[in-house]
Amino acid sequence: MSENRFLLVGLGNPGSKYHLTRHNVGFFFVDYLADSYGWKIDTLKMKGCYCQGRLWGAQVFLLKPQTYMNRSGESVRSFLDYFKISSDHLLVLHDDIDLQSGRIKVVSKGGAGGHNGVRSVIQHLGTQNINRLRIGIGRPACDSSGKQQSVEQFVLSPLNQVELALFEQQCPVVAEAAGLFVRKGVQEAMNQINGLVV
Repeated sequence: MSENRFLLVGLGNPGSKYHLTRHNVGFFFVDYLADSYGWKIDTLKMKGCYCQGRLWGAQVFLLKPQTYMNRSGESVRSFLDYFKISSDHLLVLHDDIDLQSGRIKVVSKGGAGGHNGVRSVIQHLGTQNINRLRIGIGRPACDSSGKQQSVEQFVLSPLNQVELALFEQQCPVVAEAAGLFVRKGVQEAMNQINGLVV
């Protein structure tokens, strides 16, 4: 395994149909990181679209799996194996309905919490000890008639303007979390990021 390689993965569904849906905020933030680094995610390999470059003295890869969400682990596992990247150097960015919309939280382990993409990564890596950047999207609210949207409908619906503005506001926080993870490790990222409020 290469000691100086890191993989940052955004989870989402491929295709314009899912662009800027709540379930694709992992893609949204990985695209932001690529733009901020001056990179272009345009190389296809291992069932994913990726780019790479050098940052903070390390070789950093950004990956967007091009399988559907529930098969994300296939791309992640293949990518780690091919480029000989330790799973300790993996950070998965994904939406989380159990966090308030816009809240960012770094964790080093835990279950899938009902997220099929995270479940797939856990299954393919054979461990729940996976570094993750959880991005809160909140839970569906009731409409004026008291009817609640299903979770599936909610996560596959487009972000509204308020949510989009909130996520754009959080872009520097995600960039800081990614930088801390690569430079100083997951514990330091947790210490500095998890206390921040939206």
